[in-house]
Amino acid sequence: MTRDLAKLKICFLAGTLAQGGAERQLIHILKALRCHGADVRLLCLTQGEFWEETIRKMGIPITWVGQEKSKVARLKRILTVLKESPPDIIQSHHFYTNLYATAAAHMLGSRDLGSLRNDPGGEMKFHGFVTGRLSLRAPHWLVSNSRAAMHRAEAFGVPSSRLRWLPNVVDLDRFYPCDCAHKGPLRLLSVGRLEEQKRHDRLLTVFKRQISRSGTRAVRLTIVGEGSERSRLEGLARDLGLARQVEFRGAVAETDALYRESDIFVLTSDWEGTPNVILEAMASGLPVVATRVGGVPEIVQHGVTGYLVDPGDENALAEALSILIGDCQLRREMGRRARRYVEENHSPQRLGAFLQELYEAALS
Repeated sequence: MTRDLAKLKICFLAGTLAQGGAERQLIHILKALRCHGADVRLLCLTQGEFWEETIRKMGIPITWVGQEKSKVARLKRILTVLKESPPDIIQSHHFYTNLYATAAAHMLGSRDLGSLRNDPGGEMKFHGFVTGRLSLRAPHWLVSNSRAAMHRAEAFGVPSSRLRWLPNVVDLDRFYPCDCAHKGPLRLLSVGRLEEQKRHDRLLTVFKRQISRSGTRAVRLTIVGEGSERSRLEGLARDLGLARQVEFRGAVAETDALYRESDIFVLTSDWEGTPNVILEAMASGLPVVATRVGGVPEIVQHGVTGYLVDPGDENALAEALSILIGDCQLRREMGRRARRYVEENHSPQRLGAFLQELYEAALS
């Protein structure tokens, strides 16, 4: 029996509403549910962050439940907020909020959906083995944007029957290719949190090799994002003599124009789920050079829409960049194929059907 989304009460639990790929996907999901008439609300561990105003303008109520640092106190707050009108579904949107969603759903008689947006091994390394393993295995259903992450979750003991795929989508009207030819230096772009996982130090080291090569045309690198690694990375860029060739933009509210101003997108992470920034770059007509991690090989076709390299292989990373830097026609062809792939596989128009299927499974 098909369930009407308009008759569902869904509560999302988010760890943050800061600017990021996971949070942008939350916006797409909330928009799709509102379009289908679902009764949606949001609980968040933080307040006053980037996406809060956008969500409120959709008519979706937001409640801050992170007043206390104690996990038990936060759970009590969640239960207090929801007990008068328990939702049909409590859906965690970040891995580290899975346990809250699962516990609250169990106590309120709701169905719970956990989130897996990164490689589970990386998540357990970051959050600690015990908490990470519980966050992975406790939810009745685990929703992932990466089939690779789902396979890894199975290796950690999560039954395949409890795993569901929900692909990332991209606003194709906002992220689109630039038809004009760029003037000046060729521009590389990297967008992401400045944290150890993203390995921007690897990118800087390889970039230094690129501009040191005899005969290489003028090339610039723009790094967009904030994080705990920023000071160290800026120091590394100075030590490598890259102060004039590398620009740290910090957090940028709207990144669509940056993609259109660039020629190649680069991601050098040690682990990932399915990076939203890669899909945005591809929608903007950019070829991608990325490490072969997480769900990246699911969206970047090696030699077709970009190049994939192993995380520790700096020589392969340098070679892939050299090929694209030296071949304008190849960049254009890969960029066109990248845009076409996103149009066919990651359009927001497909999200409603995916959500319908997900909630039918959760409530069956």
